[in-house]
Amino acid sequence: MNDNRTPVTVLGLGRIGAAIAEIFLRNGHPTTAWNRSADKGIGLEELGATRAASPAEAIAAGRLVVVALADTEAAAALLEPVPGGLDGRTVLNVATGRPDEARELVAAIEARDGHFLDGAILGVPQTLGTPDTLLMYSGSPTAQAEHAATIAELGNAKYLGVDAGLAGLHDMAVLAGMYGMFAGFFQAVAMVGSENFTAGEFTDGFLVPWFRSLLDMLPVLAAEIDSREFPVNFSDLAVNRAGLANILTASRKQGVATDLLDPLLRLLEAEVERGNGTASFTRAVAGLLDQAAVPAS
Repeated sequence: MNDNRTPVTVLGLGRIGAAIAEIFLRNGHPTTAWNRSADKGIGLEELGATRAASPAEAIAAGRLVVVALADTEAAAALLEPVPGGLDGRTVLNVATGRPDEARELVAAIEARDGHFLDGAILGVPQTLGTPDTLLMYSGSPTAQAEHAATIAELGNAKYLGVDAGLAGLHDMAVLAGMYGMFAGFFQAVAMVGSENFTAGEFTDGFLVPWFRSLLDMLPVLAAEIDSREFPVNFSDLAVNRAGLANILTASRKQGVATDLLDPLLRLLEAEVERGNGTASFTRAVAGLLDQAAVPAS
């Protein structure tokens, strides 16, 4: 083992945590691992890992401490009762969490003389350590400077900035896009399912080819949004409001509920009523931001 490699600690040996520990071990890092139950991460000792008896013992062994628990709340609960200071160590949290939770955890880590980075992994254990995994992280610039190379061993690592909440924000935003896609997918297969067409047949023959072609549109739509002027490259708000209204009417006539897409129609209708019907349908993004800025009555 190469003693010049950064000593790392992994707290939590579920599928992601165990995969992280294995990558560090194979890359020559002295690696200490801890898990609440001993049945997780079996086989890591054979690769050279040291099993710690407690989180405190594990933290003391590493310069970079990776916390891979279910969520940020669990990470904070694990770290809070651990005695002693962190003495310049960096805590990298890769548990799923909200931006506000990461920002709260910063103060607790810094109060113990540690550095904090919050991370978000877009990938699966099988793709960790390859460019197919995107690892977004943010927080202490001191920690980033010290550990960027080590963190990059886990995948395509992108440092987003000093604000520890930025990684969680980007993670939640990507997942929001994913769930929006699922909402449309569920609506679509329910509609054809009302006439006994299978979801598989419809998805393979119609949705997947269409969705793939739409991906090429996204950078153009993003440029419309960034311009704040919302020029029409594809279609305007009024046309999309009418189109979506027809889709929802067709759904109801097929006996399919429209709860998933009703909010989007309301947003488009509100923008048309504001006089924005001739703007690109991407103007809906400004509508979302405008609504969020209005104080609750």
